[in-house]
Amino acid sequence: MDEFIQEWNEQEKALEAINHKLALLPDLPGCYLMKNKEGTIIYVGKAKVLKNRVRSYFRGSHDGKTQRLVTEIRDFEYIVTASNMEALILECNLIKKHMPRYNVLLKDDKTFPYIKITNEEHPRLEVTRRILKDKAKYFGPYPNGYAAQQTKKLLDRMYPLRKCNVMPKEVCLYYHMGQCMAPCVQEVPQTSYDEISQEITRFLSGGHEEIKNELRRKMEEAAEDLYFERAKELRDQIINIDALMEKQKISMADSRDRDVFGFAVDKGWMCVQILYMRQGKMIERHASIFPFYGDAYSDFLSFVTQYYSDNPALPQEILLPGMEESEEREEPRQAGGEAGETQGTLTAANNDISQEGEAKPLFLSAEALAAKISEEDAAGDEESTMDREGSAGQEADDKPSTKNVDSDSAERAASGLTDAVSGAASLQQWLGIKVYVPQRGLKRQMVLMGVENARVALNEKFQLIERNEERTSKASESLGNWIGLSSLRRIEAFDNSNIQGANPVSAMVVFTDGKPDKKEYRKYKVRTVQGPDDYETMREVIRRRYERVLKENLPLPDLIVVDGGKGQISAAIDVLENELGLFVPVGGLVKDTKHKTAQLMIGDPAEPVNLPRDSQEFYLLQRIQDEVHRFAISFHREQRGKSMVTSRLDSIPGIGEKRRKALLKHFGSLKKIKEASIEDFRPLSIGDKLARQIIAALRDEDESRTQ
Repeated sequence: MDEFIQEWNEQEKALEAINHKLALLPDLPGCYLMKNKEGTIIYVGKAKVLKNRVRSYFRGSHDGKTQRLVTEIRDFEYIVTASNMEALILECNLIKKHMPRYNVLLKDDKTFPYIKITNEEHPRLEVTRRILKDKAKYFGPYPNGYAAQQTKKLLDRMYPLRKCNVMPKEVCLYYHMGQCMAPCVQEVPQTSYDEISQEITRFLSGGHEEIKNELRRKMEEAAEDLYFERAKELRDQIINIDALMEKQKISMADSRDRDVFGFAVDKGWMCVQILYMRQGKMIERHASIFPFYGDAYSDFLSFVTQYYSDNPALPQEILLPGMEESEEREEPRQAGGEAGETQGTLTAANNDISQEGEAKPLFLSAEALAAKISEEDAAGDEESTMDREGSAGQEADDKPSTKNVDSDSAERAASGLTDAVSGAASLQQWLGIKVYVPQRGLKRQMVLMGVENARVALNEKFQLIERNEERTSKASESLGNWIGLSSLRRIEAFDNSNIQGANPVSAMVVFTDGKPDKKEYRKYKVRTVQGPDDYETMREVIRRRYERVLKENLPLPDLIVVDGGKGQISAAIDVLENELGLFVPVGGLVKDTKHKTAQLMIGDPAEPVNLPRDSQEFYLLQRIQDEVHRFAISFHREQRGKSMVTSRLDSIPGIGEKRRKALLKHFGSLKKIKEASIEDFRPLSIGDKLARQIIAALRDEDESRTQ
């Protein structure tokens, strides 16, 4: 109670200080940084008007997730910027620097692969996810690594650039196959590389039809000259090109690169869908699902900004949804019935725009959209498109868009919330490419397709979670029936780990209703057992665990699972029943020759339980065994690493426990100690002579290990 009162008083003092700072906020654009009681930055946001946006956190009501953020705020800072664009970029940089807990963070797995022609004397092709300012040529992004690798594999067959990372001393098999010009043994003129680079650029820029025609001509010439093997190679290349391009079904006449964004929110989660159109082809879609805590549209723009800050290979156009897209789609979709619900995915079957006498679909299929947008763009109807769409950029500062501003959007703007057009304007000004917020017409239907796909992906996520929870809970209940237990909610599992008896440890994991309860996990250093004795180790750990359970009146498990067979089961039962007076069922998980879960044994004497190998109950046991093994192994590695550090330092004369701890605390690792200079040891009151001995001993030991 005293701690609660103290925390309450601290929160009241913090709120009083925040109120004083709120009164001093300027009517200017900028970024704000929210801090918790430790002074850690937990959220970074941007605002057109700092005063309105920051005040909104401490005025009125919020949804559950935003309220969770607000309850942790104890202070804030702000940085004034000259424009919305500067605020957008600053927010992105601050998020990358501080990695705040409540911000949308673009993880590494959201970077996409590119094909790169390296800028070297003898260039080569490679697939990369990092774009550097190295004067190389980049093509992409590709939807996944497989698509990029398949394209590179085709190009490697067609164009004889070098394949090796390091130049060999003699020609390799690629030269004999005609897929390398062997710069390792002969001079290759720069003009040859320039021609190949231009050909690859033309191919990756949509000129594959011309290249196919050229290959077909060469194939016919080779066949006429009776070079049938060469003709077959050329034919295979044509087939590979057709196979690769067949996957890109949606064509557009203008060959324009577009990224189309859509997003949906539900239950505190956001899904962002990106539809990629490259060189007139819709190549793929990509979904990112993550929790969000702030304003939905602001966090969506934060995601887009982070994405392009790490992705300088930009499209020619970006299409963004408006703020109200997620809400306004819900009612028409329900009214549309089943037909309406099926529209908007990439696999939409409706290829016709509308037919006389039939109701128009909710929005067009991907193929129909692509064809219609191509007609508009090919006709050069840019002005009419601009009339229909909210365009962003320099013009948007004077005339934000043709969008009608209703009273609701006016209120949102007055409160300082980010709106779509100003966000798009900032993006366009920063990126230097067209950013549209379509208000009607075909491009808006493309955006709605992204929104619908995002909504479908979110629904699938929640349905899968519910399904998995239901199946997991039923699996736990059904497992209890198999082994004769009326109730099976809590399972505690044990595993031992050592290497020939060195650094013996054990670990316990807990599963409640079929799900891991990581707060209940425990680690044990084995104290009394010498050497690799698995039975005695199990006795010690079971004794220590359940003596504490009895002493502290902790909940007993419904089932104890040990890693092993009859010997481990008997050891555990002996300690439980004969020493502690506990009668808890004990099961053992036996592994096969491939170290995989083979069967469950239970009872005294232990008998196998004939669970079907494809059942959910057996899958639950596999998860338990894999989890306890992982937990034990990680703890053993941690202890082994510590013991190696201890022994290496303790073997040096003049180093005791106190100095060893001081060295590790100061330098952080053995590697840094070894690489340190004599002067670096002086702050620890270690003389030059002892410092030389420490460095020499560590280096000599490393040299002896490598010999």
